[in-house]
Amino acid sequence: MTGSELKQLRADLAEAIGRPLSAADMARLCGLTGANAANTYRKWEVRGPSGPAVEFLRVLAMASERYPILEKFDVFNGFTIDEEQRPARRAAFRASMRQEVLKRLGDPAP
Repeated sequence: MTGSELKQLRADLAEAIGRPLSAADMARLCGLTGANAANTYRKWEVRGPSGPAVEFLRVLAMASERYPILEKFDVFNGFTIDEEQRPARRAAFRASMRQEVLKRLGDPAP
């Protein structure tokens, strides 16, 4: 994940949850702590994150319609779910991901 992709992810997540996300918010979502957490995140937006943060951010990205549901989470294309139910199940999954983002930020559920 590049820095520009990370900037776009912040914008896409903000759109998905219906409120702007600061660098401090994104740092909190990534589990960064301490006085320099927001600065660390800002550096990532220049050179890109590394390690476990990338995988975690890919999971959070599923809250936005602009990102695919990762294969290990995509149980909707299995044979046990009727094809006509799959879009509603995907939408419910994305809604739960948005709720998870808000929960991690400490925002009340809408």
